[in-house]
Amino acid sequence: MQHIYHFLRQIAEHNDREWFHAHQPEYKAARKTFESYVQQLILRIASFDASVTYQTPASCIYRFARDIRFSNDKSPYKRHFGAFISSHGRKSYRGGYYLHIEPGNTMVAGGSWCPPAPMLKHIREAIVVDIDRFRDIVENEPFRTLYPTVGEEPVKTLPKGCPKDFPFPEYLRPRLYTVWHPLTDDFLLLPGSLDFVEEMFRIMSPFNHFLNEVFDDYDE
Repeated sequence: MQHIYHFLRQIAEHNDREWFHAHQPEYKAARKTFESYVQQLILRIASFDASVTYQTPASCIYRFARDIRFSNDKSPYKRHFGAFISSHGRKSYRGGYYLHIEPGNTMVAGGSWCPPAPMLKHIREAIVVDIDRFRDIVENEPFRTLYPTVGEEPVKTLPKGCPKDFPFPEYLRPRLYTVWHPLTDDFLLLPGSLDFVEEMFRIMSPFNHFLNEVFDDYDE
């Protein structure tokens, strides 16, 4: 992991195509290490979430080049490596497991990022109907210790169609049904770090199972 962090610090300082092409061996070595780590994660996650069994690093790892068409930041490359492990790969809206390696911003995360409006409505309806089970998942002590905040980008008022007297409105307001836990830069350098990441994802898995049952029901 050390040379991954070294390369990412370098690209943050020299984010241009000329430097990147001159340092292809360093990038390829860092990428290969990341691919190996992701492969091990896939195998470990598959032991408690069989839906990811047939995924590969290629299907889970995001491209390193940035899409700069609609961005004010014209830096051509990312400053991190990221992989989203889910049953439908990195482009899926389904619940999955995300690893983000970036100096000063390393984290594990998961859930459903930016689900389309019809699916978002379906998730909220499922939470209302099955609130006891949802609370058992997200208010379970190990889960809440790691992931104290459920969801991102909450709307200010309850979405249209949600019961106004629902006693847990904080679970209906998010636009993104995600959770996350920050890691220190040296965390992944520690012996046994893979075991710890696996356990973090294992604790997350009931949350993803809940979301994916909603997706399965919606697809039917």
